[in-house]
Amino acid sequence: MDRLKLKAVLGNHPHVQAVKSGELRSDRFDLDFIAYTPTNAAFKPMVREQAFDVCEMAIVTYLMAKAHGKPLVLLPATMLGRFQHSYALHNPERGTLGPSDLAGKRVGIRSFTTTTGAWIRGILANDYGVNLDKIRWVTFEDPHVAEYIDSTERAPKGKKILQMLIDGELDAVLGEVSDDPKLKTLFPDPAAEAAKWYARCGVVPVNHLVVVTEQLAKSHPDVVAGVYDLLKRNKTRMGPAATPDLVPFGIEANRKPLELIVDYAFQQALIPRRYAVEELFDETTRGLN
Repeated sequence: MDRLKLKAVLGNHPHVQAVKSGELRSDRFDLDFIAYTPTNAAFKPMVREQAFDVCEMAIVTYLMAKAHGKPLVLLPATMLGRFQHSYALHNPERGTLGPSDLAGKRVGIRSFTTTTGAWIRGILANDYGVNLDKIRWVTFEDPHVAEYIDSTERAPKGKKILQMLIDGELDAVLGEVSDDPKLKTLFPDPAAEAAKWYARCGVVPVNHLVVVTEQLAKSHPDVVAGVYDLLKRNKTRMGPAATPDLVPFGIEANRKPLELIVDYAFQQALIPRRYAVEELFDETTRGLN
């Protein structure tokens, strides 16, 4: 039987290295990896053209793609998860700024639809009572999903987000980190805030999972299950997961983060309704654990 050759994009995460190097492989298919730096540069062609068979994808991009009928299927395989509190910066030279001071301020973000942005906005709104509609959002890139109408202010062409923050053209930015001594995190002790948040919510904020094309899922459901199995074997090889596990695999392990990011995305009008977790998967991927 001919082996299927699948075009694939995955970031250079430690828990996928054996699959990417070919050390772990399937006897049914080959994964032909295409390099994208940064990995998120692959999301737009995957959403708009289904340019690959298997692709890492930010969860909010996937939710929005689903809302607009894109033929993609989610696998419950987390590629990137992280606590988000350190990805919000301000310039203390411009005065003290905390979450409760953001109303009326200019806040920069690469694109309004980024997953990190959605997580942080959800935390600001739900845990700090911030009215997101009172913030003046300034963006730098189009959404991956072309159908989404972005009504934010666009930064002038050629401007860089962190430089605008340093120059006082922005009051804060989301989704960025910097070692510039002029800049500080919006949350004074992000690690402590993240620990408190986790203790309360019990959720690891997942950023990137994996999608496949609907065409592959319909024509070769066994291959889709095989892709998941390969990725899971690679993760298992890494030894016991950290606590909490930042790259959960399986529907149940991802249920709470998926429920919460669906909630946040709906609150922020990125998707038209709340999806049940089961709706995010198809007949094959719904059974993966």
